[in-house]
Amino acid sequence: MKTLALIFALLFVTAPASIYTFKLKSIDGDKMSLAKYKGKKILIVNTASKCGFTKQYKDLETLSEKYKDKLVVVGFPANNFGGQEPGTEQDIKTFCHDNFNVTFPMSGKVSVLGLDIDPLFQYLTTAPNPDFTGDIKWNFEKFLIDENGKLIHRYRSQTTPLDPAITNAL
Repeated sequence: MKTLALIFALLFVTAPASIYTFKLKSIDGDKMSLAKYKGKKILIVNTASKCGFTKQYKDLETLSEKYKDKLVVVGFPANNFGGQEPGTEQDIKTFCHDNFNVTFPMSGKVSVLGLDIDPLFQYLTTAPNPDFTGDIKWNFEKFLIDENGKLIHRYRSQTTPLDPAITNAL
């Protein structure tokens, strides 16, 4: 009976209208809402401090500064791939500041893959977009959200933040 009730509940759950409905925690432990960025594009990136792609923090900061009037970059530290984000949130914050002078918003650590996947990333990996859906393959995958909170593009880790595929979509 419980299984049947769960099936019916899932049938009537609708996809969120936008990413603005998700509740998040900042790297400082405060409540964080993406709704405060309505009217701007948002580039969501799953990050890690000990990854071969970690140097992308520099370009993410450059992108954030260059397009600050119409774009917000938000980093989501995750330890899902090779244990490449093992530190505490304070460790991550210090690393990002000291090595890349990161000023864009960062969330608390999340899971972007598996049974404990954060609901935001469950949505992002399944939401329709012109590129692809499915699991995140590695650190520094990017999700471009439009001014209304809808996913409009998705990029794998190899696409750097300053790649024309991203900058031309801004």
